[in-house]
Amino acid sequence: MNALDPIRNRAAALFTTPEPFSVLASSPEATLAGVDSVVCVPTFRRPDLLEATLRSLAAQQGGHDVAIIVVENEGIEQAGAQRAASLLAQGLFKGFVIVEPRQGNCKAYNAAWRCALTRFPALKQVLGIDDDETATPLWLDAFLKAARSAPAELFGGSVTPDFEDSSRAWLSAHPVFRSHYAASGPIPILFSSANYLIRREVLERLGYPFLDERFDFTGGGDSDFFTRAKAAGFRFWWVQEAAQRETMPARRSEFGWIQARALRNGAISAAIERRLRPGTSGRLRVLAKSLALLGASLPRGLALGLKTGSAVIGLYHAQVAAGRLLSEFGVANEQYRKPEAN
Repeated sequence: MNALDPIRNRAAALFTTPEPFSVLASSPEATLAGVDSVVCVPTFRRPDLLEATLRSLAAQQGGHDVAIIVVENEGIEQAGAQRAASLLAQGLFKGFVIVEPRQGNCKAYNAAWRCALTRFPALKQVLGIDDDETATPLWLDAFLKAARSAPAELFGGSVTPDFEDSSRAWLSAHPVFRSHYAASGPIPILFSSANYLIRREVLERLGYPFLDERFDFTGGGDSDFFTRAKAAGFRFWWVQEAAQRETMPARRSEFGWIQARALRNGAISAAIERRLRPGTSGRLRVLAKSLALLGASLPRGLALGLKTGSAVIGLYHAQVAAGRLLSEFGVANEQYRKPEAN
């Protein structure tokens, strides 16, 4: 029996349904058998940005043996998958290019993580970067060093926005664009899958589908996943040096987009809390918290606006509270329904 067979069998036992994705291109199996770190890159109609992402991963320093899974989430033209397959054939990276034709960001993550668990028997951790982000040269090295030494199973890193409209760079102070933490060390929880490292045992414990696909178009599947991981006893760590930069197109600096994202953040937080507290009493507690946050949003917003010198930024807390209250009436902002406008 091959020494890796028990690991393969353990991974196979997680899945009882057919794979929803297809493999468009892959490296030879022999070159992947010993890889223990896999970077997952979901993509949707951004082939040029995707190529920049992949080239930043190819330029990583530290000499680590790593593979990449590109998961195309657009099932017709598949422009990103075609570009990635060409770069794989040229030897820029090794790994897989897969297609998950069912649109939805949770579906894309689920496909990538499932592919990692079933195709990489030596897998220890999955990492992630979006197709509008680039990794700094020591991103991977910083994450892997932390994973070897820190008492945690889930890790996050900083993301700095790059605004295409440089005159809007002051928006980097807005909570919508700012990372939640600024110093390496233990943290209570992660909120975003924009930049992460997750140990294999977390995926195996929480089970498939890893992300709840009901969050596909509203966002929040990652926050829900991290909430469940925390409830399961897993620990979190911040790695400030594991840094990425994110391209912010001009539309994301418009007031309407920023407000929609803030309202969405509020709706997501309330939805996750309602899941944790089912029943009438739980819903009333969530509603009470939303009302309390609305009341507190005026002094909090004034403080934030004075600190940043921006009324737009100062509105954030009121917008989050409004999003929470609107969600009580079933109002959900599905920003991911039209990814090209996101």
